[in-house]
Amino acid sequence: MKIFLFLITFISLSISVSGQDVKLSSIENLQAEIYKLQDDPDMAHATWGLCVLDLKKDSIIAEYNSSAGLVPASSLKVLTTVTALSVLGENFRYETKIQYDGTLDTINGVIYGNLYIKGSGDPSLGSKFFQKEKDTVYATQKWVAILRSKGIHKIEGSVIADPGIFEQEMIPDNWTWGDLGNYFGAGPSGLNYRDNQYHVFFQSGNEGDTAKVMKVSPVIPGLVMHTCVRAAGTKDYANFYGAPYSYIRYAVGTIPPHRTDFEVDVSMPDPAYYCAYEFDSLLKKNFIRVSGPPQTLSEHELAGKKDDKKHRTTLYTEYSPKLGDMVYWTNKKSLNLYAESMLKTLAYRRTGLGSVNSGTDAVAAFLSSKKIDIRGLHMNDGSGLSRSNEITPRQFVAVLKLVHKESCFKSFYKSLPEYSSGIVAKGGYITRVRSYTGYATKKNGDLLAFSFIVNNYDCPPADMVKKMEKLLDLIGQLD
Repeated sequence: MKIFLFLITFISLSISVSGQDVKLSSIENLQAEIYKLQDDPDMAHATWGLCVLDLKKDSIIAEYNSSAGLVPASSLKVLTTVTALSVLGENFRYETKIQYDGTLDTINGVIYGNLYIKGSGDPSLGSKFFQKEKDTVYATQKWVAILRSKGIHKIEGSVIADPGIFEQEMIPDNWTWGDLGNYFGAGPSGLNYRDNQYHVFFQSGNEGDTAKVMKVSPVIPGLVMHTCVRAAGTKDYANFYGAPYSYIRYAVGTIPPHRTDFEVDVSMPDPAYYCAYEFDSLLKKNFIRVSGPPQTLSEHELAGKKDDKKHRTTLYTEYSPKLGDMVYWTNKKSLNLYAESMLKTLAYRRTGLGSVNSGTDAVAAFLSSKKIDIRGLHMNDGSGLSRSNEITPRQFVAVLKLVHKESCFKSFYKSLPEYSSGIVAKGGYITRVRSYTGYATKKNGDLLAFSFIVNNYDCPPADMVKKMEKLLDLIGQLD
């Protein structure tokens, strides 16, 4: 084997034939780089795999360890978004409804009953990714205007958020504690709002000083923050800790010194409640009286009050952007919240309740129905944040081959970030995991599907990226 590797390395430089240098073909260069990576000291304790498929010829042209089960990180979003596009359709829209129970007195403009925000799991409600300008009117402001246009000026009840379309637990069981308080650890509610985030602004001062919290936006009622974030370094290493539905947050780590308005994004404790709270506040500011406090449906029911969903009347329906547009942002920006919401939406479509377990079952069922071998696939969330996920590069390539034949392929393809000329891929990164899954365009215009995953490398993440991107460049140069 060592002799063989030596020969590969030697001829990769060039060989002399009749006084002329003869270079290796593009596929031979790729194979030589695979052998080189296999023998790299930084990969001594790593497990990694690669699979490259020529879609036109339907043949694997390069692979290494392609049937190994590997942790994919955010590349897992490929499975979730492909399934969502195929099952729900790229033109699917979520529907958030403003409803009331009781009666509406149109003469006096009074609702004798409660006002409900019935969530649909829409991750784009109030999302910054669908705001054209910073002063975009939020959904809650629009809803207030609609009530005013109907002549309503009093509600003899409460504003109640109804997130019951999804399970109450927002976070998959195997996400790590260190992720939950941060923006990327915001789990999906049946009523998502403002990306399920709030923003903390720090003043950092001199090197080594404790940073001061200057403001929180939006203001979260009841929030208690304990912070010991210091000024140091040049990057944001502030980390927030806190469980869903808990209004106590702890912050540690560092942010750059001498900053007066340094923003750190944090997961919202209960986005459904905040949506009801904001709507309630705006109603009162616009002289629409509300007799009861804002609540979530679970709080309403815990107080011993019954909810009869069948006898609600819908005043207004808020339609989301098309699913194809949501998938675009999900993969471009690696939005965990969007991916997890889509997973639970698939579950709701299948079982009547959006849950993580039913969502992963829905993905597995879809892939199996398309004759993809799912043995060795272990899916525990929709976004890839869990370290309990496992998939093989060969399975990823099979999914890429599948969606290539689907009518939604254009929407999916344009959602993948571009890494270099002719290479688009969904990347993934969590501690000691790097992955790329996507497509490469050959010189003749034909497409290759590939997946490249590395676990437990022994070098800094930036160095691993360089090694992987060198190989990706060679895939992009294939004839």
